[in-house]
Amino acid sequence: MHPAIPETLAIIAGSGVYPHAMVRGARAAGVKRVVVAAFQNETDPGLADLVDAIEWMRVGQLGKMLGFLKNSGACHAVMSGQIAPKNLFDLRPDIKALLLLAKLRERNAESIFGAIAASMSDVGVELLPATSFMEECLAPAGVIAGPKPGRKELADIEYGFRIAKESSRLDIGQTVVVKTGTVLAVEAFEGTNAAILRGGSLGKKGAVMVKVSKPKQDMRFDVPVIGPLTLETAAQAGLAVIAVEAGQTLLLEKDKLSSEAARLRITIYGV
Repeated sequence: MHPAIPETLAIIAGSGVYPHAMVRGARAAGVKRVVVAAFQNETDPGLADLVDAIEWMRVGQLGKMLGFLKNSGACHAVMSGQIAPKNLFDLRPDIKALLLLAKLRERNAESIFGAIAASMSDVGVELLPATSFMEECLAPAGVIAGPKPGRKELADIEYGFRIAKESSRLDIGQTVVVKTGTVLAVEAFEGTNAAILRGGSLGKKGAVMVKVSKPKQDMRFDVPVIGPLTLETAAQAGLAVIAVEAGQTLLLEKDKLSSEAARLRITIYGV
């Protein structure tokens, strides 16, 4: 829910289809003007056709991004799409990014993006939850798409959920792959899709992936997301189930997810 729909919304756009969905959601909610901070070699250039203004920059040009936001007319912004923390270690970060990173004792998604949010606040721009204008895309509980899971799969979902919650609490990763009560892969710095492929190669066929939010998840960034690419990777890895945390995970391109899950006979399940 939004106490007030902003006149202008700034989107800090990473890769994938998420920024496109955010633009559509914001327009549908009544946002009149959408501006985008876009990143070279990450943001889809096609996004430019959907918005009122777009500024291109390298990842690491924090000063340029803050200047754009300050002059954009927006008082509210959202982070949308993957902006991997490792990309902030760009070979040519500007002085603003260097100073920000130098102050951090730990360099993880929460600390880096939290510091960026504080810098945005300093120029008068509030960072909204990454689920803003997209509440209808949040995963419900139970079977979302694909076949109904069997008893063994449900047991693996429950077990994987507990392991993933602990892994995310330790800030290791938010995704695990399990099979018959054995942990095959835990996501770390390599990201979700690489962890899926690694777990699938060990489990052969029929493994279960579980993706959760962090305990006390800051919904402004690093929110769990799955989309058609996740499903495609799961199929490549021979997974039987993609389980996600209900009410905390965004489902991108829901109609496509549903039809593809049915075709591939992969269960998508909300815990």
